Amino acid sequence: MKWVTRERVHVDRVACPWLIRRFIDREAEFIFVPSDTDPSTIKEGIPFDMKGVEFGHHGNKCSFDAFMEKYNIQDPALEKIQLIVREADTHTENPSPLAVALDVLGRGYTLLCKDDYETLEKEFYLYDALYAYFRKQIENQAK
Repeated sequence: MKWVTRERVHVDRVACPWLIRRFIDREAEFIFVPSDTDPSTIKEGIPFDMKGVEFGHHGNKCSFDAFMEKYNIQDPALEKIQLIVREADTHTENPSPLAVALDVLGRGYTLLCKDDYETLEKEFYLYDALYAYFRKQIENQAK
């Protein structure tokens, strides 16, 4: 499946592709379009993190929230990441230190990488690490 979002990825536009590729569509292909693209003009692919689309911001929730809800993903480790992504992406007042770090690291990746595809490739490891950490934390709490 093709998924379409705005170019110059940052927190939500990295977290969502990571979630899609790891938990929704392992064969996902991502297409990046200019920020001012009208999503109604997209003829091929599912738009996300764009104004007025199903997989976008709604109220105080970000696109990652929309994916979690639509696909009914119930994973405690992902729910922890969901909160961090929301705080980092929606400019929540008094965000957690992890949300601030995620924002800063995301900005750093965009400075290091030549394009959005490389940013996804490299930054996915950050989300994989967060997921592994929270899974282990939850597993230890259950003991």
